[in-house]
Amino acid sequence: MEKTPAGSSVGVEDPYAFVERCDHLTDDGRCRYALEHDRHDPAFARERRADDFACPVVTDAGPDWDWADCPHFRARNRSRECVRCGLDERRQAHSDERPLLEEHHLSYADDEHTSHEITVFLCRWCHAKIHESWARIDDDASPDTEALAVREGRRSREHAELDFSSAAERRDDG
Repeated sequence: MEKTPAGSSVGVEDPYAFVERCDHLTDDGRCRYALEHDRHDPAFARERRADDFACPVVTDAGPDWDWADCPHFRARNRSRECVRCGLDERRQAHSDERPLLEEHHLSYADDEHTSHEITVFLCRWCHAKIHESWARIDDDASPDTEALAVREGRRSREHAELDFSSAAERRDDG
């Protein structure tokens, strides 16, 4: 199983199995990195430009590369729920409460050439279980009871803030 630089588990054998798409991929299948950051890697940008900036992983003719082959690959999960148990985020505006979900890195650089960022969201409870090395991201898991209680408490406060009573209702109390 993949490990962090400190040696704790990241909860997966293959981080690329959790990738939906590269953050640099445009809707029309082009590489945004080569378009916008050509000065950072001119050789890569020239290569992509020669192919009309097409991403070599999602070409119409079939992939020439895997995600791992791209030197500028990055995939950050945008879904606001835990990929392990499905707990959804309940953020409170103007609150400094700890978020229910935390970003979890699935890949770490092996050397200066491999810097692929692959992240997903995990609830705090699943995140702790995975870093304690006994849980896996692809386990069939349900939200922890404490996590459900915290989420429901936030949901209740959210609904209380949205309650509306007219001045007449507030004045007519007896």
